[in-house]
Amino acid sequence: MTSTMPSTASSPAHAVAGRVSVTPGFGPLAFAARAWFVAAAVGQGIFALYVLVFYGGAVASGHPERWNDVLSRGHVPGDGVGNLVLGLHLLFAVQIIVGGIVQCLPAIRRRWPALHRWNGRVYMLSATTLALGGLYLVWIRSGSAGDAVQHAGVSLDALLILVFAALSWRAARARRFDAHRRWALRLFLVVSGVWFFRIGLMLWILANRGPVGFDPETFSGPALNVIAFAQSLLPLAVLELYFRATAGGAGLRRMATVILWLCVLATFAGIGAATMLLWWPRL
Repeated sequence: MTSTMPSTASSPAHAVAGRVSVTPGFGPLAFAARAWFVAAAVGQGIFALYVLVFYGGAVASGHPERWNDVLSRGHVPGDGVGNLVLGLHLLFAVQIIVGGIVQCLPAIRRRWPALHRWNGRVYMLSATTLALGGLYLVWIRSGSAGDAVQHAGVSLDALLILVFAALSWRAARARRFDAHRRWALRLFLVVSGVWFFRIGLMLWILANRGPVGFDPETFSGPALNVIAFAQSLLPLAVLELYFRATAGGAGLRRMATVILWLCVLATFAGIGAATMLLWWPRL
């Protein structure tokens, strides 16, 4: 997926900023990693714009009930706490998407290192807040879409965010910068779980020419259960393959390169379907 240069940070604080950047090297594997990052940046940018315009626009116009056009339990009259948590959850989603893309740009780190450091700190704090908010919305605020299996998949993603953020921080504090880099990359992927779920679902619908394997009315079924876990586990598996390929033989690098290019194609296809069917109609 994405990768980074070996860290040359001179302090733990600099390392904590999260060196999530595209590989600056050359060769087919590095080029495929860059291509996937471009796809992810485009897709996440569109998603962030959609969240900001649709959900933020509904609040700005004085009609937060429009959230219910998309969410099964969006704005609930009288549920001040739940509405506030959901609103902050959406706000942090936009911030963390933009912050994650910024962290991935080597030019930002080189030209504005202070921005890179502070953005990394805010990114970790936002990721933790987002994960805790997600757990609240799934398990405490009743009426969330999906069944218990999907909630378990979402909860796994939230727990992985908390664990990877903590391990990334601890590795940086111990000045184990290579370990920190890897945990930061894992964090970047699981933070993107909500986005992966949406493009994965749209890719599934596109491939099957309709909602196969789940009920669109109840939003439950085996296909959604698989995607709920795949949203975190599949990107992590590809990343682990990439880690091994960068230190492995030519055969492993070729296999990883092919898989990465397939991910690029699947990502762009999922983005196109999600944009046309989910996001663009509400922009």
